[in-house]
Amino acid sequence: MISCHQHDYIEIACLYRLRLQLTLIDGETLEGIARDTGSRQGREWLTLSIGDEEHEIDLDRIRRITALDRNPHFEAIDLI
Repeated sequence: MISCHQHDYIEIACLYRLRLQLTLIDGETLEGIARDTGSRQGREWLTLSIGDEEHEIDLDRIRRITALDRNPHFEAIDLI
């Protein structure tokens, strides 16, 4: 589970449709546009648009979120 403080940054990324780079705990990286967050059955996710597809990424799989668009809110946040 991530903290409320960290979740706020994810909500900001979705609100402004920021381009993000996600570094997952297995080392994989994904780049896309933050669209939405949600939860289901006790799991939370970030919806990321990659090209024409939307992917739901479990927040527990994300190690680091880096903003690729300049913004006044954050550059990068570590979730682990």
